[in-house]
Amino acid sequence: MAGYAQPAAPFQRDHGKCRQTLESGRAGGAGVNVLRKEVFTSFDGTELTLHRMGEGRPLLLLHGLFSSAQMNWIKWGHAERIAALGYEVLMLDFRVHGDSGAPHDPAKYPVNVLVRDVAALVDHLGLDDYDLSGFSLGARTALHGVSHGVLTPARLVIGGMGTAGLGEWEKRSVFFKRVIDEFDTIPRGDPAWYSVQFLRSQKVDRIAARLLLDTMPDLDLALLSHVTIPTLVVCGDEDNDNGSAEDLAELLPDATYVAVPGTHMGSVTKPELGQAIAHWLGAAN
Repeated sequence: MAGYAQPAAPFQRDHGKCRQTLESGRAGGAGVNVLRKEVFTSFDGTELTLHRMGEGRPLLLLHGLFSSAQMNWIKWGHAERIAALGYEVLMLDFRVHGDSGAPHDPAKYPVNVLVRDVAALVDHLGLDDYDLSGFSLGARTALHGVSHGVLTPARLVIGGMGTAGLGEWEKRSVFFKRVIDEFDTIPRGDPAWYSVQFLRSQKVDRIAARLLLDTMPDLDLALLSHVTIPTLVVCGDEDNDNGSAEDLAELLPDATYVAVPGTHMGSVTKPELGQAIAHWLGAAN
């Protein structure tokens, strides 16, 4: 596998820097949790945005491909629901996503750069005992990090991910590269047309996105045996985007599988996703 012959190289642990909070506001809905936003400088100088909500046990939430913390976790109330149980919810906008930087320098895109960004954030915040949750791209990033011992959460939540999204990602990435390369010519009715509209709505920097797609290698599914921590695998009952989530749960030594309503994109918009995560995590001590 590319990037794994010498794990220390692609997964070098780097400390970042964090700028003071830029702005604050309240999350949507009826809750009173204050949403704080600050800029974190990652290992290579790229500025990434961190959204924080609540107080208590740290929980990292990682969003999906070409989405953002706002779109996956904040907008639909999932972060607020979890924070109410006594967690500080820490939501990183990946590079090239949300409010984070999107550099055009190819040198800013080493193999598994997103894992390195998350590891740098964990080191910067000094997190020794924390939980980790990811949806789609966030889930595969979390599993790459945990299976290689780079990220060491106490518990893990994997959302919207199956075996194909891990072991056959390079095939999947071909689809997204076509979306970018043929962005202005893909016709309505083409299977890629919806993805074009989503990238347009999220104002994705396509040059940076194209570079990022080449940083994501397949994961050897045998490495999932290293993920021995308690894990929740949660997936929409109509979500087939990344293969079988049930098969993924079977490969993890201590996993619980829960189905929630919806497709890959639709499940994020429904309260059942946040409810399932909150129920499994339980109240923080």
